[in-house]
Amino acid sequence: MNQHAERDADREETQDRDDDHLADVEPGAGCTEIWEHLSERRENHDDEE
Repeated sequence: MNQHAERDADREETQDRDDDHLADVEPGAGCTEIWEHLSERRENHDDEE
């Protein structure tokens, strides 16, 4: 594997981790839907603590 391929693989891993919290959001969702989803996740997380 060359340097470019390694960097691309690292970038893909980072992107997967960076957007895992949006996995349940419908494709094509707008800002409001994403905001609501994140708010619900935050509420659920707060309730668990």
